[in-house]
Amino acid sequence: MSSAATDTPSNPTKAPKTSRDWDMAAIAPFIALALLLVLGYFANPNFVTVANLSNVVTRSAFIAIIALGATYVMTAGGLDLSVGSMLAFVASLMIMFMNSGQIADPMLMLLAAMGLALLLGAACGLFNGIITTVGRIEPFIATLGTMGIYRGLTYWLSQGGAITVRDRELITLYRPFYSGSLFGVPVPIIVILATAAICAFVLYRTRYGRHVTAVGSNEDVARYSGISINRVRTITYVIQGLCVGVAVLLYVPRLGSTSATTGSFWELQAITAVVVGGTALRGGVGRIWGTVCGAIILEVVGNILLLSNFISEYLIGAMQGAIIIIAMLVQRSLMRK
Repeated sequence: MSSAATDTPSNPTKAPKTSRDWDMAAIAPFIALALLLVLGYFANPNFVTVANLSNVVTRSAFIAIIALGATYVMTAGGLDLSVGSMLAFVASLMIMFMNSGQIADPMLMLLAAMGLALLLGAACGLFNGIITTVGRIEPFIATLGTMGIYRGLTYWLSQGGAITVRDRELITLYRPFYSGSLFGVPVPIIVILATAAICAFVLYRTRYGRHVTAVGSNEDVARYSGISINRVRTITYVIQGLCVGVAVLLYVPRLGSTSATTGSFWELQAITAVVVGGTALRGGVGRIWGTVCGAIILEVVGNILLLSNFISEYLIGAMQGAIIIIAMLVQRSLMRK
């Protein structure tokens, strides 16, 4: 056999995979979650029960769904600090509509209120997007301003108190949307999976999704390629608003009321979930399922703190702040390799 034959490279498609072939930024959140589950077991064996884990994922629904919208905004190179205040504002208006008695039939009233929440969320997102793109204001400043607007309006609507659903029949009809289950799976988990599947399809399988990634990767190149930068980014904020609206649909039946402090610091948790999930804060890389994993990680950390005596539960916020810093350091180190 000639040396030429022996030196011919093998088919690259059949070459064995090595650790370098894996996208560590994509799989790191799932590895971290697995390690946390092991830690949780040693902290308290009750942590890994089906009931507790189901409760953990259910409680992560609000942040997970909001963070899915934030994944679009951040992938396109934007940022939204108003999501917590937006949720409080939309939820307050939804409850006030439910209390108005405009529709006599409870089911029709409920359906109308849910549709209103989605429309209000999309409108708030559109408002954020227009200010950022047409107004040419930095996303941080623009959404910091709208955060104050939505929170101030919520204080005004509630007069500093709470806004509660007054119709007991209506809230009884609505409550299973959060506390109910389908084939043994809690409804909030189904909503998380359905929302994530839709977001993943749009981001990874459609032209618009490719435009979002392109805009976040290099705005100048995307513009020269004929992509409408303002339109793409504005739509990401509308998607963010729709996701906030979906979170409202789950939040209202849970407590049946809202207040001026509803959603406080949820913007920090949403951004943390996105970054922990592997989405680049600078834009250009979006990981939908990583975001869901990131939201679950945050809830798992809080649950471990509650079931153990490692750290006071009052330090959960500090832990979440530390997590986002660590995630950014890990993300930066992985990009350098």
